[in-house]
Amino acid sequence: MSFRKLCAPAVAIGLLALGTATPAMSAPLKCVVLVHGAFVDGSGWKPVYDILSRKGYNVSVVQQPLTSVANDVAATERVLALQQGPCILVAHSYGGAIITEAGNDPKVAGLVYIAAHALDAGETEAANGKRIPPAYTSLKKTADGFAYIDPDHFHQDFAADLPAKEAAFEAHGQMLTAADVFTTPATNPAWKVKPSWYMVAKADRIINPDLERMYAKRAGSHTVEIAGASHSVYETHPKEVAALIEQAAQHAAD
Repeated sequence: MSFRKLCAPAVAIGLLALGTATPAMSAPLKCVVLVHGAFVDGSGWKPVYDILSRKGYNVSVVQQPLTSVANDVAATERVLALQQGPCILVAHSYGGAIITEAGNDPKVAGLVYIAAHALDAGETEAANGKRIPPAYTSLKKTADGFAYIDPDHFHQDFAADLPAKEAAFEAHGQMLTAADVFTTPATNPAWKVKPSWYMVAKADRIINPDLERMYAKRAGSHTVEIAGASHSVYETHPKEVAALIEQAAQHAAD
């Protein structure tokens, strides 16, 4: 019998044993769905979208109507239905209330909250804002019940670390938001059964950073804090936001 025939099985067994002893790390999930918050649209996600797209992620942006929590959850679920395979669901601000509900979709493998509300069952954004009040006082309401930020205070309150001209454009291009969304109770929080990640904006005037910390701690989220970041942290710190989403994609896959 040849030496080659004797050695081949031994080599095969050795390689098999080596493979089982050092399993490869799971590839990160490549599907990311981004959900915007109140008063803005999905275009603010473009810097994060660009970073993740360049790295091979399949990124979709929800353009929910901001007319009711039910309508906004349905818009998010509609986008999730178009995706192939498991996804990381990401939200900013009021969008957190949306993904807290829509995150129960079986395609969602993990949740990422960017200065966002992570409500528990029965909680509302308005009530939590009274418990741990924010710094801003510029919220206005139309006669037919839609809310917006006073454009004269938008830069200071919503986007202090954006360039003034960019903040002015956002201030005058606001998506008016049905005020009822802020008093609609959460029902079935997905963060209780799905892994979550949280970014605290330490100079946020729209959501008190201490409220953000409470949300993150309660959910057991992997948490990072960004010094000097306004509520628009998803626009002003896209590298950090993208890095947190990538971390979620890797660990949710594992």
